[in-house]
Formats: sequence, structure tokens, C-alpha cells
Amino acid sequence: MSRARLPRSLLTLLLPLAPSALAAIVASCGSSGSGSQFADGGGTTDGTPPGSDGSMEAGPCLFCGEGGDGNLVFSDFPPNPILDMPDGGGAAPPANAGQLFGGPSQGAQSGGPCLIEPEVGSLYPKNWLRPRFSWIAANGENLFELRLHVANQSNDLVVYTAQTQWTMPKAMWGSLSNDSADQPMTVSVRGGVYSGGMLTGEALGSKGDLGVAPVAAPGTIVYWSIIPSPGTTALKGFAVGDESVTPVLTPAQVQEFNAPCVGCHTATPDGFYASFSSSANQWGNGFADIRQNMTGQAPPWLGAAGKAAVEAPTLGIHTFSPAHWAAGDRIEISGYAPGDNHQPQLTWIDLEAQTAPASGTIARTGDSNYAGAPSWSHDGKTIAYVSTNAQVDGRLDDGPADVWTVPYNDKAGGTATALKGASANGMRNFYPSFSPDDKLVAFDEVTSGNMYNNAQDELYVVPSGGGTATRLSANDPPACTGKTSPGVTNSWPKWSPQSQTTVDGRTFYWIVFSSIRDPGGNPQLYVTPVVVDGAGKVTTYHSLYLWNQPATENNHTPAWDNFQIPPPGPQ
Repeated sequence: MSRARLPRSLLTLLLPLAPSALAAIVASCGSSGSGSQFADGGGTTDGTPPGSDGSMEAGPCLFCGEGGDGNLVFSDFPPNPILDMPDGGGAAPPANAGQLFGGPSQGAQSGGPCLIEPEVGSLYPKNWLRPRFSWIAANGENLFELRLHVANQSNDLVVYTAQTQWTMPKAMWGSLSNDSADQPMTVSVRGGVYSGGMLTGEALGSKGDLGVAPVAAPGTIVYWSIIPSPGTTALKGFAVGDESVTPVLTPAQVQEFNAPCVGCHTATPDGFYASFSSSANQWGNGFADIRQNMTGQAPPWLGAAGKAAVEAPTLGIHTFSPAHWAAGDRIEISGYAPGDNHQPQLTWIDLEAQTAPASGTIARTGDSNYAGAPSWSHDGKTIAYVSTNAQVDGRLDDGPADVWTVPYNDKAGGTATALKGASANGMRNFYPSFSPDDKLVAFDEVTSGNMYNNAQDELYVVPSGGGTATRLSANDPPACTGKTSPGVTNSWPKWSPQSQTTVDGRTFYWIVFSSIRDPGGNPQLYVTPVVVDGAGKVTTYHSLYLWNQPATENNHTPAWDNFQIPPPGPQ
């Protein structure tokens, strides 16, 4: 990798932009001055894609600012195109593929391949999986050109392949993510039909912006996996950047009790244990160690009375706070009162208690509805929950629902308050989740139907003190796939365990969620950032598919925390 320090005024002279790419940037940036969504914190705030097709091409200028160190030019991409020669066999591109495709403006300017991974308009954490580019061919295409232009790179990345997928080498991604964070990037893919030494039907498909954030994403993601055949369940997981997943917990490994199934889960704040629901006790809770060589062991701090309370039927979704996780103060908050299936309330459980009472009700003055799906703030002061009368066996069911908050107040509770922006809007608002700094709450919203698993679910964020909710751009699949939201089950938002603020005042958050937008139609995991600038302006992006997960399994209800899971096998 070579580097040369140059004046900003000369920088563009050394960036070999194609005429069409240069014209597009001049047309969009020359007069709008709207700021860069990726580099300057601008872009959409209501979650709607700027472009009519979701490609972000027709919207405001996304990359007008320089960002990063604009005086450096890097050569992380090779000067010549890459001819993709698949290791495992399969067709290879012809040696003259570049001549066949010609310049970037050659061929039809629409109707080509549909890029589904990464989605145009998405933003990578610096430490993320190396990019895998996947697209859907159109009109019998069998030869493709992938192009990535980056403002501070001396060469475009150009790849010719006969496959519908190409993965960036690790070394290249390591250099690019380090050298070009916060820099404007444009991705495009063209396709054509190659036969008899000729290329016909050449057409441009997806084209638009990508970015690499100036910060990393921390923590470990553990998710619930259902393997359709033979119909088994397990918890699996991976640390950020892992290219494969590792088994975390199977029902047979649970030692606290005989667990035919493990379900909705979260981490204890120390990351040592998974706390889960199980069919063994009619969806009460249980604990299992997830550390290497300790998998499945019950916690030594679980007292006899605490164990009985936490294993009571239909406790449902539960939550913890780092502020109340130490010897003598290990508290769980659940949405059901133990042994009460008719009037579920917010319940505290003293997990270390040896003698009863080990649990009690948290008062919610002003809210006479039932309470479910709680989330406890990291400072331990506030509980967000779903106020509803629609619950069955610990799960949210079919009925009106709003997000409310109530003080913890050392188990005593207090006055409950409807969260403005996530309540009283004619929608069902549910699955609240506090951001790592407790400034935001992510939640699901749907117009009607069962909240537990609804194809119409969409994701929003709102200030934790109430305000205007922002719909996430990540709800929307690429328009060229023909899939739209509502309709792809965007559900179960969970934040990364830390937020990070850059020197220019932007705070970066990351959210993982499940969706059925994948071509296979089964639940899969996706990640998206939420960025808040110093003035409180919220910017959202499209989603990144986690290609390290098994694509044929049903992967959902993720939790993102500092889980201390074993490392994966060879990658």
C-alpha cells in the first residue's frame, strides 16, 4: 500500500473517475450543499429512502463533504481489474472481460443485476465482516462487472466474474476499512450475456452509496436458531468480525433442569450466562453458563427461593441491568408475576434469595393494563415495558399495545408514563430496547395482528424521554428485489453493548434485528447503524446482511451483548 500526501486542490486530479461517475457527483453535489449522510451526518431522518427505488441515487447529495484525512491517497485496490477465478470450480470470466464491458457508461443504464448484499445505502463498522457482494442476475446474465469507487483511493476496485457473488479478500478489507473510513464510496454492478466470445444485453443494475464508519462495533451476538430439519433449537453466536458462528447452548447442555427447548434469551450483565425461556417449565426462565469448558452449568449464586421464582411458569421476556448485577444485588425483571397467568405485572426477582419472598410486584401508578416485554435501563433507574392486555404464556399476542416507562426505585416502582412517540398513535408499539447510553429506545410497530411474529412489523427509535419516533431505513429491502416493508417481519431490535462518539460529535449506535427479506424467505439477521449528531439529528441507513450465519436455518430473536462465548472454529 503506497501513500502520498497531496494538497486537497490536487486530490481529485489523481482520482481516476469515470466521466459518468464524475458527472453524477457534480450534478448531485455541485449545488445542493446538503451534506454527506455517511461523512457529514446528513441524509434522511425519517427513515424513507431518498431515491424512489431505494437506491439513494435520486435523493440529496450523500457525499459532498470530504471527511477523514482528505490529504491522503491510498492504493488499496489493484491498478488492474480482478478476474475472479473460483477456487471450487464454476465458470471463469474471459480474459478480455474488461474490453467486452467497455467504459462504465457503455450499455443500458438500468435493468441490470439487483445487488442484495450489501444493500445500497448501508454503512459498515470498521471491524465488520469483510464485504461479500451478492446480486440477482437479470435477463439471463452470466457475466458481471462489480465496481467500487472510493474518494481517497487512487484506483477503482473492478472485478469481473461469472458468478453472482464475490467476497473481498481479508487483507484488502483490512486496508480499506482503516484507510477509507468516513470516505465517499459508490458501488455499481453491471451484467450481460456472454456467448460465443461476445457480450450482449449489457446493462447497469444497482448503483449507489456505501460507507465505512469511523468507529468499530463492539460485543458478541447470540441468537436463537431453529434448524428446520430435524426441527431442533439452539443458541448460536459470534463475535463481531467472525466469519462463522459457534454453538453456544443446546437444550441437552442445560444442567439447571431438563430443557426440551430453549427460547427467548438475553445475557447476564457479566456476559457469563444466558438467561432463557424454556418449554420445560411452561416458559419460565433458566440460566446456563456459556463460557468455554463450562457450557450449561447452573450459576452458583442462584438461591433456592430465587430458583423457584425464576422457574415459575409464563414469566416470558425478562431483563437485567448492569447497575443491579453484583453480589447481594442480582435482580431480574420479568413481565409476568410468578404463578399468575391472568393479570401479568412487572415483577422483580431476587435471584440470590435462599428463602421466600424472592419476588414482588413493581408498582405502576397510572397504568392499569398488564405489563410485558420489559427492558431495563443500563443505569438501573428506568424500566420500559409494553402496556397491553394481549398476552399469552409470556408472549405478546393480538391487541392494542403501547410502550410505557416506570422508575425502578429499589423495587418499589412509581408513576408510569406513556412514552411519547411509541404510544397513543393508533399502532401497536412493542419490544422496547434501551440504547447502551439509555438515550434512545428502539421498538417494533405494527398496525394490527399478533405482535409475537408479524410480517408487518417495522422498526423505530425514539428518545428515551419521549419525542418524535424515527422509522429506520433498514426496514426497506432493495427495491429491485420486489419485496417491500411492511411485509418482511423486521423484528426484535437489540442494540450493541456500547455507543461510540467521534471527534465531530456524531454518536454511532448499532442495532441487530431479524427479517425474512432474504431470497430464501426464512428469518435471518441484519445489522444497521443509527447516528445522532451534536444537534440531536438522527440519521439511519440500510441494512447489512450477516453472511456468516447459516442461510438455511431460521435465525431470529438476537441479543447483542458482551457474551463470553467460545471462539469459533477455523475460519
